Amino acid sequence: MGGSSSLHAVETVILLLLMLVSGFAVMAHRMKVAYPIVLVVVGLAISFLPHIPRIPLNPDIVFVIFLPPLLYSSAWVTSWREFKRNWIVIVLLALGLVGFTVWGVAEFSDRFITALDWKAGFLLGAVLATTDAIAATSIAKTLGLPRRIVDILEGESLVNDATGLLALEIGLGILLRDEMPSVQEGVFRLLYLVVGGVGIGLLIGFLVGWAERFVEEGPIELVISVVVPYAAYLAGEQAKASGVLAVVTCGLYLSRKSATYLKPAARLQVLGAWDALTFILNGLVFVLIGLQLPYVLAGIHGRYSIGTLIAYGAAFSFVLILLRIVWVFPSMRFASFVERQWMHQGEEPLSSREVFIVGWTGMRGVIALAAAISVPEVLNNGKPFEARNLIVFLAFCVILVTLVLQGLSLPELICRLGLSQPGGMDKEERYARRVVLQAAIEYLEEKRIGANEIEEHLYEDLLHRYRHRLAAVGVRAEDRFDGMDEGTYTRLQRIGASAIHAERSTLIGLRDNATIGDDVLRKMERELDLAESRYQTMPFG
Repeated sequence: MGGSSSLHAVETVILLLLMLVSGFAVMAHRMKVAYPIVLVVVGLAISFLPHIPRIPLNPDIVFVIFLPPLLYSSAWVTSWREFKRNWIVIVLLALGLVGFTVWGVAEFSDRFITALDWKAGFLLGAVLATTDAIAATSIAKTLGLPRRIVDILEGESLVNDATGLLALEIGLGILLRDEMPSVQEGVFRLLYLVVGGVGIGLLIGFLVGWAERFVEEGPIELVISVVVPYAAYLAGEQAKASGVLAVVTCGLYLSRKSATYLKPAARLQVLGAWDALTFILNGLVFVLIGLQLPYVLAGIHGRYSIGTLIAYGAAFSFVLILLRIVWVFPSMRFASFVERQWMHQGEEPLSSREVFIVGWTGMRGVIALAAAISVPEVLNNGKPFEARNLIVFLAFCVILVTLVLQGLSLPELICRLGLSQPGGMDKEERYARRVVLQAAIEYLEEKRIGANEIEEHLYEDLLHRYRHRLAAVGVRAEDRFDGMDEGTYTRLQRIGASAIHAERSTLIGLRDNATIGDDVLRKMERELDLAESRYQTMPFG
């Protein structure tokens, strides 16, 4: 009976968490605020309520359960072309900035914080050095940032987990064994992490891509897609390489290959399921961050005054933000010089305003908190590690400041700096849609020649539909179909969407009066969903 009661308690907590995530994510959407910010604040507020079940954050659960699928999901939607285009900037941020942050925090701790020496400061710097892939992508995409800024932030946050965990490994070695690795040892370990992680990710991606030739069913594809990130992460960790890079590499590789092996129906199923899974895991992670406050305060209670703790938290948050901004400006200029002079890339360098936003958008998240909690409480000599609870507290403070305060200030900053991007299609997407539709029209017109009378009507019907879709993309004035102007295109879009709405209402009526079953409704509803999504394209955007 005891086991049954504890199981019911766990189920109740999970159910309540999921209800919180769903409800407050809706509120965040209506408030036009990135939902990670709202969920952290909600978790923080709930942690003060009496009789709330305490949910400690287990680092193993974060690194093994949450991290692989979330990294894989982020890597899946990352553009490999943009990743390659920005690789110099990404390396400077993911490698150089991590080292600069660890050194800066260690020096600041040793000189200005009496409770921390250089070793403890190095460990704290390693804990706080990595930005959070989940927070960066969730917030940046919500705010309408320029595409290149989002690409850089995504690439940095995907890669810097590996260098940050290496720094944490070195910091723990210094603390526990009083060993400072040589430069050669550090470089070799970094190379092994990178080469090993990338190699394992590519191997697993290649094997999965080969096996996918024999799979067509959507549910099986979904199961495989869920298993793959865990397999890549565990294989990387088992080989003492970077499980993070193994997952990221595998996700990038399979994302590129998926266009050739995933069937359309299976792709809709898999991507839809992954959207829901990613949202649930993201939401739980950010609520759990807020709920950790009682544990953080319990560890630090009575050792420092409230004023001292607030001053420490504010000081380290300021130092982290300053270190990032100081590093970002010269590294961006150097990367731009290398790209233009040595790699002959013609892309314009980021403006000072854009570089500042990259520097300001250095969110920390659950990885930093999990890394802090994983710091041992007892040293190898049996003595307690006095600074451990302070490190956890400072990590929590930095997460709140960078995620909540910086995140809330970003929309205003972006607006004032004139960097907000309008919605709708960009030039590249519009061009691709136009070329694809024109190719389909040319193919149909070619095949229509010599068709019999019945087929002639079918070709005409298809051509009519394709031409209207081409018109909705917004072609050049001289290419507009049937002389339609912009207002006519808008009316066409509205009429098409309203016709689908009428179809949907009729279909639901047939189901409600038992003329058709739910299986027929679901099948036809899916077709209507796909058709209606075409009318969401904004003409002339």
